Amino acid sequence: MKKQSLLKGTLILGSAGMIAKFLGLFFRWPIQMIIGDEGFGYYQMSYPLYMFFIAVASGIPVAVSKMVSENNAVNNHEGMIQVLRKAMLLMVIMGVGFTGILLSFSKYIIKYLRWDIKSYYALIGIATAPVFIAIMSALRGFFQGMQNMSPTAVSQILEQCGRVIVGVGLAYILLPKGIEYSAGGAALGATAGGILGGIYLLFKYIKVKKELNVKKVKDDPQILTALLKIAIPISLGAAVGTIMSLIDSILVPQKLLEAGYTYKEATILYGQLSGKAFTLINVPLTLSMALCASIVPIIAEEYFLHRMTEVINKVDLSLKISMVIGLPSAAGLFMLAYPILNLIFPGQADGYLILKYLSICIPFIIIAQTTTSILQSIGKFFTPVINLAAGCVIKILITYFLVTIPSMNIYGAVLGTIAGYVTAALLNIVKLKKALHYNINYYEMLIKPLFAAMAMLISVVFIYISVYNYTGSSRIGCLIAILCGILIYGILIFILGIFKYSYVKKRLLRR
Repeated sequence: MKKQSLLKGTLILGSAGMIAKFLGLFFRWPIQMIIGDEGFGYYQMSYPLYMFFIAVASGIPVAVSKMVSENNAVNNHEGMIQVLRKAMLLMVIMGVGFTGILLSFSKYIIKYLRWDIKSYYALIGIATAPVFIAIMSALRGFFQGMQNMSPTAVSQILEQCGRVIVGVGLAYILLPKGIEYSAGGAALGATAGGILGGIYLLFKYIKVKKELNVKKVKDDPQILTALLKIAIPISLGAAVGTIMSLIDSILVPQKLLEAGYTYKEATILYGQLSGKAFTLINVPLTLSMALCASIVPIIAEEYFLHRMTEVINKVDLSLKISMVIGLPSAAGLFMLAYPILNLIFPGQADGYLILKYLSICIPFIIIAQTTTSILQSIGKFFTPVINLAAGCVIKILITYFLVTIPSMNIYGAVLGTIAGYVTAALLNIVKLKKALHYNINYYEMLIKPLFAAMAMLISVVFIYISVYNYTGSSRIGCLIAILCGILIYGILIFILGIFKYSYVKKRLLRR
């Protein structure tokens, strides 16, 4: 299986992620139309628990990626298979355990967290997914460790297809029983997606194993110890990050009730924050997560082989890509929040101000994610955990005190999220510079992408206003403005020399 460059791997995973997000519109949009903000609130209340499992289990795929990459660097194919086998065992145990806990204690969880009792069916629906997602995640880590992102990319698309078809289908079928049942049917889509993506990766692995020509694999207990040594701190860091979402699902509804809102009003506001605003915020984060998945095995291999010049070059490229993704995404969502929501959810653009202000945190989230992956690649596993925990504490404090203020309400949670990720990103950068004796070229990494983003933003606003005045349609104006903005920004990247065409061409054609 051929290795792919950082740029190529990021492009493949990013493209697949964007396709998956586009397919996700065929999940979010009909679900929104079927169950509305209230139903989405029930669905989103349970979703952070599922994401918490993903976060807790996420350390194992990253550890697999790192260890497989290091074994592959010295052509130890047997070691690569050993790593995957131990990882699969751990992931299955975790998946079955988490599913059992959710199914057994669902009513106690709802009561303790003071959720609306109607969220029970969504919680039960999402509880079946961890087993299948666990298997799929371990296999993804294996292929990423081989520095080939194509299998992961295909599995992401298949996963989303299963989620859309089954989730939307069940939501529609169960609607006559009530919104809460429909939300539960939508949650079952995650299980279907995990099954479909997992089956594909399993068949792909069988084929690759034959190519590696590994017939017998001896059991090595040290593999399990090494896996856990890497996975535990990474999982802790991811869990802390997911706690930011979990905090919202716990604190925000409670504090909105204290601010004088009814259960229904609190659920609707929370649905707008998590079901609409965070959904749009997660679109550019798809590209950054693709970058993070590509970073770990490539930098881990270079660092393992003591090629420090290559490590610094990869860090430079990673941070530059982060800003190229984050700055225009934040600017576009900030200025076009209402048209974008109206485009995706026609007639249901309530909550656009939440999206507008939440978009400010996008560059900081991406930098935090990217620097976390870099630090993990060079063996600094606990540092990002501590930094993200510090950001989490700040988010908790701000959310706790500001959401109860009626004039702040849901925007207190937005401010808390921004402050939390700014803290984590800055602390990570400080540690990265110290660990690698690395000086950031702020002109190349920040100033040039910022200038390109601002020039693009001015063009996009002008195009949107012009098309809207001509057609009278906000949705047409928004769609044309976005497409033109992507084209304009792409051209500016090369004109300003942020990336050179010859460099991009060379990296896409070979490693």
